[in-house]
Amino acid sequence: MAKRLLVVDSNIQNGEAVWKYFKNSSSIEVVNVVSSKEEAVRYLREVDVIVVDLLLNGLDSMMIFSSIKEQCLNKKVIATSEFVTNDMINSLNEYNINYFIKKPYTPESLERVINSLYIANDTVKKMEIVNSEESDEAVIKVTNMLHSLGIPSHIKGYNYIRDGILKILNNSHLVGSITKELYPEIAGSYNTTASRVERAIRHAIEVSWVRGDYHKMEELFGNSVDVDRSKPTNAEFIVTLADRLKIDSKYV
Repeated sequence: MAKRLLVVDSNIQNGEAVWKYFKNSSSIEVVNVVSSKEEAVRYLREVDVIVVDLLLNGLDSMMIFSSIKEQCLNKKVIATSEFVTNDMINSLNEYNINYFIKKPYTPESLERVINSLYIANDTVKKMEIVNSEESDEAVIKVTNMLHSLGIPSHIKGYNYIRDGILKILNNSHLVGSITKELYPEIAGSYNTTASRVERAIRHAIEVSWVRGDYHKMEELFGNSVDVDRSKPTNAEFIVTLADRLKIDSKYV
């Protein structure tokens, strides 16, 4: 029987990516993707596994954990966040959270975590809260770079740029097919269109150019564009960052 999964995330796109990945899975069924405590509590009794973003509005995440504990619900709970402090870990231990997985994570790594919470006889496998490094190291490096450039993680273009860079790192021939291949691939992952992907990436670059670190921009793009006069094109932005990561991380 498929494990029923509820995703509670402030960034609905993250949840939608998980939903899309498990859409045809016979072992894990995504019941819903929600972004608030009020929505989440409606489904607590209907699911087996709950993934909760610790950075929900206010204390929503802790209130969800409290509700699970107060109702004595036997659920497998996974907490997730882009960062974690000792105080957060102490709070998670209080609520008997099964696992902590660091954002950004891939649906594949989430699937491995969920499966690891069960053993052959379908009882819970005890596990300490840990910082999961199962998500590709490249994902973390790309994320750190985008944050340093001032791109907020809640806008659509952030995810599209991150995915685009990762795809190029894994498949260098995409460098010459940004419009014809890369945009459609990204669009397919988010159930949108290539033209919307292109526009969202352009918007993210514009935001970055306004709020990002000028010296970082100069360092990364100074040889390819005039930082004082113009922004890089979508292709220049993505390919330049991918090339920089290849050099810094010795990707081949």
